Amino acid sequence: MSSIADQIAGAPVADAAAAKALVEPALVEPAAVKAPAITLPATGERELRLDLFRGLALWLIFIDHLPQNILTWLTIRNYGFSDATEIFIFISGYTAAFVYGRAMLEAGFLVATARILRRVWQIYVAHVFLFTIFLAEISYVATSFENPLYSEEMGIMDFLKQPDVTIVQALLLRFRPVNMDVLPLYIVLMLFLPLILWLMKWKPDLTLALSAVLYAVTWQFDLYLSAYPNGFWAFNPFAWQLLFVFGAWCALGGAWRMSRILSSNITMWICIVYLVAAFCVTLTWYVPQLGHIMPKRIEQWMYPINKTDLDVLRFAHFLALAALTVRFLPRDWPGLKSPWLRPLILCGQHSLEIFCLGVFLAFAGHFVLAEISGGAALHALVSVCGILIMWGMAWIISWYKHSADKGASRNKGTGGNADLAGGGA
Repeated sequence: MSSIADQIAGAPVADAAAAKALVEPALVEPAAVKAPAITLPATGERELRLDLFRGLALWLIFIDHLPQNILTWLTIRNYGFSDATEIFIFISGYTAAFVYGRAMLEAGFLVATARILRRVWQIYVAHVFLFTIFLAEISYVATSFENPLYSEEMGIMDFLKQPDVTIVQALLLRFRPVNMDVLPLYIVLMLFLPLILWLMKWKPDLTLALSAVLYAVTWQFDLYLSAYPNGFWAFNPFAWQLLFVFGAWCALGGAWRMSRILSSNITMWICIVYLVAAFCVTLTWYVPQLGHIMPKRIEQWMYPINKTDLDVLRFAHFLALAALTVRFLPRDWPGLKSPWLRPLILCGQHSLEIFCLGVFLAFAGHFVLAEISGGAALHALVSVCGILIMWGMAWIISWYKHSADKGASRNKGTGGNADLAGGGA
């Protein structure tokens, strides 16, 4: 019978011989050898749950970037403290550690680092390309329709005033238009992945503890990265690294070690109570008449629930959702093979491309809704059309990769392929 941990991280190593095969031999005398503390699931069938929820996160991010509409009320940010960003970053950390953690164990630190830097470069190029297209899209619309408000709403006025300086700042990831904050965060987190994996190779729990210490220091001393022309990053890497590292820790055996906790009924009820409490709090945001229910002392302690620095309440809310998801959605759930979920899974498998497309479509939808007064029906239509376009693009990319690269994929294992492991953006 499989445990909760089996469902999270795949089948654990069955015996000592299998475990030894996952460990890189140490260049010291046998008596002094200490086996790395991390373990990885054997290479096998793709973990579709990761693709499913990353695809869901991409859809939710797209919908949240549109003006308020009917479908916006279906996103999780309206019913608790966390939103799709937490899902995206956690799964990114999990899948990156799964792919490159195996590479580090089997090929060594230098090879794994080279592969990680190659992936960072791909994400950076995608970000620069998206920045260029996004600026062109906004500038064209603002000029063609003689409405400078588009430039102001999307945060590109400084680019129009000083394009030379702004482009340099954009290349340094310090200038970003609206809705373009996630990829810079992921680039920075991936840059530190070699160090994270190297530490986790021997002391995974200590690595997670150090990440938590950095998170606490960030809050205590207000650490942040500045943005251009003023302000700071919308997603503070010093704080959000905790969720990324936690995802990596789960992928490298942490989830397996938490199996008893995750399978506990006490844990389940704590999560349910916390999620219900969070839902009741969010109700007061939309129904002011319920505001008197919240005691003033609790309000003073709780607010503001800071997204920039990944508030503890947001992190705990995500943990509660993840714990219940793992408990009630096993790895072998037949629904993962359902054609109804195929669009979500396809988008999750090609997350970098679909995320970039989603940012582009979000502004296009914003423009349509601003220029045409169509009410709730048009809002819903724009949202659905955007999702269908994202699905269609994911299908085309998948079809191309399976047809054009069929011969190459036969000669490659899933261990070193970020896409196959869900390790895209």
